Amino acid sequence: MPEIEIKKDESFEGALRRFKRKIEQEGILRELRDRKHYEKPSERKRRKTRGRR
Repeated sequence: MPEIEIKKDESFEGALRRFKRKIEQEGILRELRDRKHYEKPSERKRRKTRGRR
C-alpha cells in the first residue's frame, strides 16, 4: 500500500496530488481496472498480440 508523509505546511490538495501520482506510477489503478472483469487467457493473449498494452 503506497504511503506519503504530509509535510508540515502542505495543503491537503497537494498531498492528495502526490498520492495520486504515486498510485499512478505503481500501476495500481490499471491493475484494478484489469481485475474488474474476468478475461479469459485466450482473450488476454489476443489483446497482447494486437499491441494494445
